[in-house]
Amino acid sequence: MNTHKFPFTIAYADTDAQGMVYHARYVEIAERARMNWLRGTLPSNGDVGFVLRDLCMKYIRPLRPGDEIVVETSIIKLGNASMSFKQKFVINNEIYAILTGTAAYLGYNFKPKRIPDEILDKCK
Repeated sequence: MNTHKFPFTIAYADTDAQGMVYHARYVEIAERARMNWLRGTLPSNGDVGFVLRDLCMKYIRPLRPGDEIVVETSIIKLGNASMSFKQKFVINNEIYAILTGTAAYLGYNFKPKRIPDEILDKCK
């Protein structure tokens, strides 16, 4: 799969009292990047879609207001009903954080379901 790139500028609202990006904001920014990547392929048939099963975050350098980052999303493993992914928070080819996780695809009944072909095609 090709790497999807999502540009994002850090705002003061993203930071804590020390002026660094609050740890939970990384997760929210990563979610925006994944949603942007899957735009146009989200389920319209009543399925729930992708739900995070696990998530791991490695902080390398702090991000601060005004930083213009790129979140690089790539798939590590693609299964029938789940995908594992890696997201890097990058500025000028320097990695500031790495988020890895697994998302399961759920049907309308909240049970795992095969990922629809139109989404699988976008993931390859």
